[in-house]
Amino acid sequence: MSSYAKAETLVGAVVAPLDWVRSAALVVAFSLFVALAAQVVVPLPWTPVPLTAQTFAVLLTGALLGSRLGALALIAYLAEGAVGLPFFSGGAGGAHFLFFSATAGYLFAFPAAAFVTGHLAGRGWDRRLLTAAAAMLLGSLVILAGGWAWLALFLRSGVEAFRLGVAPFLVGDLLKIALAAAALPAGWALLRRKASR
Repeated sequence: MSSYAKAETLVGAVVAPLDWVRSAALVVAFSLFVALAAQVVVPLPWTPVPLTAQTFAVLLTGALLGSRLGALALIAYLAEGAVGLPFFSGGAGGAHFLFFSATAGYLFAFPAAAFVTGHLAGRGWDRRLLTAAAAMLLGSLVILAGGWAWLALFLRSGVEAFRLGVAPFLVGDLLKIALAAAALPAGWALLRRKASR
């Protein structure tokens, strides 16, 4: 099989053709990118959920790799952390953290968020600022919804879960969305400029 995936995303266009070897390498590389981003942690004293760079990495992974490879990269990330590698926030690892921590809902939402963002990027949403921001916003909402739902079970209160697990992160998520949304169209513009030379 010479072409595993169409070059519908920025990374796909740069490294085309995407055969299975390159696709597997990208999945592993981006799972490590998310693991690295998880180590950027700012603990917040009023909530069990820290502020990390993970969501930025998750959304960018989906947008750059597309729905299928983006989701696979996040599934690989979860598997790597579950077997004990120190890939979760602040160097945590192990199945116990994945299934029983206050942040488990966010973690389990990562593949779905990457899929949603990647699906929209594959349809060209990543080529303009406003549509790229919309794709990132939808992916971010998937993560917040997953985190909120799990935290509501964890705390036995939906209102408290929203106060501790969603509200403190809205401004930060908007900043991450803006950064990622600005980077994607700029990347496409550079690629077009290079191709026209």
